[in-house]
Amino acid sequence: MLLEVKNLKTEFSTKRGVVTAVNNVSFGLDKGEILAIVGESGSGKSVTSLSIMGLLQKPGKVSNGEIVFKGEDLLKRSVSELQKIRGDQISMIFQEPMTSLNPVYRVKTQLLESINIHTNLSKEDALKKVVESLRLVGIPSPEKRMDNYPHQMSGGMRQRVMIAMALSCHPEILIADEPTTALDVTIQAQILDLLYDLRQKLGMAVLLITHDLGVVAEAADRVAVMYCGRIVEEAMVKDLFSTPRHPYTIGLLQSIPKLNEDRERLYMIKGMVPDPLKMPKGCSFSDRCEHCMEKCKEKIPSLMQVENQRVRCFLYGDGVEEE
Repeated sequence: MLLEVKNLKTEFSTKRGVVTAVNNVSFGLDKGEILAIVGESGSGKSVTSLSIMGLLQKPGKVSNGEIVFKGEDLLKRSVSELQKIRGDQISMIFQEPMTSLNPVYRVKTQLLESINIHTNLSKEDALKKVVESLRLVGIPSPEKRMDNYPHQMSGGMRQRVMIAMALSCHPEILIADEPTTALDVTIQAQILDLLYDLRQKLGMAVLLITHDLGVVAEAADRVAVMYCGRIVEEAMVKDLFSTPRHPYTIGLLQSIPKLNEDRERLYMIKGMVPDPLKMPKGCSFSDRCEHCMEKCKEKIPSLMQVENQRVRCFLYGDGVEEE
């Protein structure tokens, strides 16, 4: 296993109390695998990725768990040691390429920063690396384009530049946080195809953070569904779409419009996501669940193995998560 996240807990201290954004999350990532973490806004997806990268800002902190990369716990590494790993062995594509790139620097300057930090290449070789990285992600005339400022590029081009920056040192793991957000459908498809091709060429693992089940179906091998900071279901993509088991996953899939159905009103999961400072005592989905039982309101179910899937629901057993 290339990366193992074990019982990860990430908290934010606020004036109103402590918000647990990621609660007892565990998953693994193998070399060459694309694992998607899916869930609606506020489910803890991005905080999980920032915890792995060691990029949490105060008042956020990892209060428990392990993040094991190639046999070593990253949480025990110093800041300087993490800086050597970030951008080199583990890279990340952040949300919104329009705002992630610095508007006052040329593209080549921003790409060179990562290359110079993690390699000892000469100036000439570093520039060749910039051109190579831009060509790898399908940017035409990279020798000319590298002198552009971000505002001189389209949204799709800027997203490709972000991917080129993340791949410039050939990382073993790429974390892609909503890589297709704010892009039109055609460009989304191109970016997903690009990620898939690069996975094949470079053999890297990809952790894909998204709220879009269409993206999951298109790109991922395996998927973990998050709700209120916990993984509620984990399965191979084909199993999740053919036999979803958790009521939340079933609700998400039923909410997707279908071309062959004529409905006056789309399906909607009832209720609202609970206030993170006033979480239900038991299962966090209990107030919205059509199958809620009394014990669901009192106890938190553990992730239970059901055939090839893991499901956090009392419909499939009596396992209780330890407090």
